[in-house]
Amino acid sequence: MNRLIRKLLHRNLSKAQLAGFILSNFAGLAIVILGLQFFADARPIWEDEDSFIRKDYIVVNKRVTSANTFGQSSAFTEAEIADLERQPWVRKIGRFTSADYRVYASIKTDGRSLSTYMFLEAIPSEFIDVAKREWSFRPGDKSVPIIISKDYLSLYNFGFAGSVGMAQFSESTISSVPLVLRLRPDDGGPDQEINGHIVGFSNRLNTILVPETFMQWSNARFSRNGGAQQPSRLIIDVSSPGDVKINEYMQAHDYEIAGDKGNSQASFLVNVITGVVLAVGTLITVLSFFILLLSISLLMQKNRDKIHSLIMLGVDLRVISGVYCRLVAWVNLSSFALAAGAMFALRGTYLASIRGMGATQASPWLSLSAGFCLTLLITIFNMLSIRRRVARAFLK
Repeated sequence: MNRLIRKLLHRNLSKAQLAGFILSNFAGLAIVILGLQFFADARPIWEDEDSFIRKDYIVVNKRVTSANTFGQSSAFTEAEIADLERQPWVRKIGRFTSADYRVYASIKTDGRSLSTYMFLEAIPSEFIDVAKREWSFRPGDKSVPIIISKDYLSLYNFGFAGSVGMAQFSESTISSVPLVLRLRPDDGGPDQEINGHIVGFSNRLNTILVPETFMQWSNARFSRNGGAQQPSRLIIDVSSPGDVKINEYMQAHDYEIAGDKGNSQASFLVNVITGVVLAVGTLITVLSFFILLLSISLLMQKNRDKIHSLIMLGVDLRVISGVYCRLVAWVNLSSFALAAGAMFALRGTYLASIRGMGATQASPWLSLSAGFCLTLLITIFNMLSIRRRVARAFLK
């Protein structure tokens, strides 16, 4: 019985209209799925992943000029920090706190020792992505955790160690080497030694970091002025790294963003382009939704007499609307299957280039899931609209 009803209601079906819808929906879904997949595959190229600091953080300092040589301070004033906090692209600001005393560090390995003066800085713990148990210090602890720049390890391995005949260190090896910090007060008091252990290396923080609690404790104990100082560097959580407005503000105030800005700008540009591509694909998909809805409405109008006769014969409205709902589901799933196939085919054209740039391909399941969810959402709206139209047209 249901088969006969389906054949009856499909008699005036325009295959050209269905093909046009499938192609338009296929184009929109293909753009959305391929855009998402390309973004996921290529993202490692322009994003400098750092396990300790998010890409949304930038480090800002004042530009050093000849005036600083003659006593002009390079520290940020409270008014300058407040002005930064008012900018729409700023989420929050953290201050770099420097050790206001001398620090002497030494390591021993293979019966040889290396000693040097060094500096320490700290930023609020909320800007450091390290487990709390690994990044903490309380007065009385025998060791302090440290994060150093990867550049410093490279300078030691390839610049210093070879010239003096000392061993080179990998990241895992240097983390296990005992490090002794000698804290020297400014007032001439006795030195205090404390052990340090390296918990990680950062690509983007060009400094030697210790927990803020350690810096507060040590400055209060070893600094003449208790560590009271204005920060010369700030770490800022921004809404969109690489935004043109950020660079314009920095240039207008003669500030510098530490590190390579190229990756941030490329990331921002690709985010914008990806957003535009996804918007276009979604718009095409939504328009195809209305095309299909219009086609089904016209088909129902052509079959008005047939549907009325079926209702008079006692056929349930759910059976009638189900014919069109199954048609919509078949057409939408066909469009999604074609779009997924096109994504895999087109993805193969750029994967070799992506791998050659050092990126690893991402899983396609996220983009496919997004395309399927969009297809499912459109299908549900189509079905609800069909049921509502059937009820309005034939239950009056």
